Order: sequence, then C-alpha cells, then structure tokens
Amino acid sequence: MNPRRLYASLAVAASLAASGCSTIAYYAQAINGQYGLLERQQPIKTVLKDPATPALLKTQLEDVVRIRDFAVHELDLPDNGSYRDYVDLKRPYVVWNVFATPPLSLRPHKWCFPVAGCVAYRGYFARAAAAQYARRLDGRGYDVYVAGVTAYSTLGWFRDPILNTILRGSETGIAHLIFHELAHQKLYVSGDTAFDESFAVTVAREGMRRWLLANGNGTQMRRYLEQRRRRAQVVALLLRYRARLEMLYASAESRPRKLQDKQRIFSDLRAAYAKLEGKWSTNSRHDSGLFRNINNAYFVPIGLYDCYVGAFETLLRSVDGKLPAFYAAARRIGQLPAKQRHLALAALTPHTRLDCAEHRD
Repeated sequence: MNPRRLYASLAVAASLAASGCSTIAYYAQAINGQYGLLERQQPIKTVLKDPATPALLKTQLEDVVRIRDFAVHELDLPDNGSYRDYVDLKRPYVVWNVFATPPLSLRPHKWCFPVAGCVAYRGYFARAAAAQYARRLDGRGYDVYVAGVTAYSTLGWFRDPILNTILRGSETGIAHLIFHELAHQKLYVSGDTAFDESFAVTVAREGMRRWLLANGNGTQMRRYLEQRRRRAQVVALLLRYRARLEMLYASAESRPRKLQDKQRIFSDLRAAYAKLEGKWSTNSRHDSGLFRNINNAYFVPIGLYDCYVGAFETLLRSVDGKLPAFYAAARRIGQLPAKQRHLALAALTPHTRLDCAEHRD
C-alpha cells in the first residue's frame, strides 16, 4: 500500500466508525477492510464485457449504469468514480454497525474522531468482530444492537463500488441506495448523523419519485409507495413506543420498577407490531424476529434516519423541488452551529415535534 493510499485508508477507517479509545486492532480491521474493497473492484464496463459474467449480474449492472447516469443528470448528484466499479464480497453485508445505549436511556453512545466527528455507531467489516465488541458493551451494562449494512459512503475519498450486497435488492432498492449514498457525498455535516441521514433519505425519496416517473411502470411505483407506507407505519409504531420509554425513564420510579416496566413496554410493542403486520396483504420486509430481543439500542437508527425528513421535505417544497437550490439551502443550515441547526430545521415543521436524540441536552 503506497503512503497516499495508506493515509486515505486511515481517514476512511475513522469515518466508518470512530472511538476516542480505539485500539490498533480496530483501526487495522477498518483499514484492511477498506483496502480489500479497493484491491478487488473492477470497472463495471469490464465486468459487462466478460463472457463469464452471469446474465442476471449483467442485467443488474446495466441497471446500475442507467441509475448512476440518472443521478448525475437528473438529480445533480456527484459525477465521479463512485458506483462505476463492482466488487463481490462473498458475504451478505459489507459492514456490521454496533449501536449502544444505557439500560434506562435512549441517548446513543457515541464514538468520536476528528475526521468523522462523533457518530452513534461503530462499524466492523467482520460480523464476528462486531459481535465480540457488542458482547463487551453488553458486559458493561449497555443495551446493544448489531445491524448489517449493505453499503456505506467514503464521502468521496475513494471510488465507492457497487457491491454484491447492494444487488441483493430490487431495481428500485438499488436505485434508492445509490441515491442515498451519493447524497452523503453531496452534503455531510461532521458529527451530526441525524442531519446527514435525514438529508440522504430525503434526496433518495425524491430521486426515486423522479426515477420511477421516468423509467418505471405503474406496478413498480405502487410497490415502492406501498413499501414506503409500510416502513412509515413501522417507524411511527417505534416512535410511539419510544415516547413511552422516554416517559418511563424520566419518571421518579425506582430503577427496578423502570426495568420491569421497560420489558412490559417491549412486550406491548411486539404485540402491536404483530397486529400491524396482520393487516398487510403480504409479508413485510421487516423481520418479526428483530422485535423478539428488542432493546433501547434498536431505536437509535430509527430516530437518526427519520428525525429531520419532514423538515427537509418542507425545504425541498419551498424551492419548488429544484434540487440545486435545495442542496444550497440545506448546506447553509448545515453550516450553522448544532443547536441553531436544530432550531432551523424545527422551524420548517413548527407543528411537528422533532425529537432527535443527538440534540437532547
């Protein structure tokens, strides 16, 4: 590895997941994981020309080329080398993120680093390593949740490739993910995961709306909107029960009583989800098993990915859906100090309570 690539790999390792007391072993796995992607990626054009490439993979990669061009020309997203190469990792996820909270709090534990800022997760390229670290946190009394991730953005440091983990989804799922990850390259505020993820979700949703209008059909549009509707129902359900947990944790009840009532709330949540799922005509992509061992940490990505979406959607409408103007307006808000940033976003949805864990005092 040449010095320049080593330096960049160190920066990306910090961006993936950071910790003020990280060990050399942690940095080594992050560097090696990123370097492994760099060494194995091939230009999509080369893969398409290879007669040994399976027909299904060729079709998927041809879709990626069209989606990538659409992102540049119709969504004003970065025109660079990202998502123009392919890597088969031979595994279902590229990284596994570890989330943690105290047992009687929904405030996420954070790992901080100068490059990435403070983030509410810590990522590992190996599932076993993530599980091992999760057990350490569990032993220290934290509620812990480990989630597999199909893609991540290096924020322009490298040519982020298309991974086999991305291609496991449908065409609409692939498009949504590419738009989401490129949005991180368009705008990223160090240390504010809620802002960054909500911005990317908003861009991906608008991108999907335009993509399906231009390239999809009625069935695809209905299926995508139905998936969004179901996800919104699940998120609303989780936020409702998160509010119940917050009330419990803020109460004057004793610690043993809080721990007991916490489990009762989770039991109610599982029953409510089963009732919700029963109303759907087909199975949800959400795995009911995830709720079997639910704890506080499960709520961390839910809050971070959805908190500001309504505010960003309002901002997009305020500029008549013009994406360059939207990006510029979002960037101006992103440049504000954290508390002012939160107030500016809250002002866009004055009748909605924004309850972002990252901005609680």
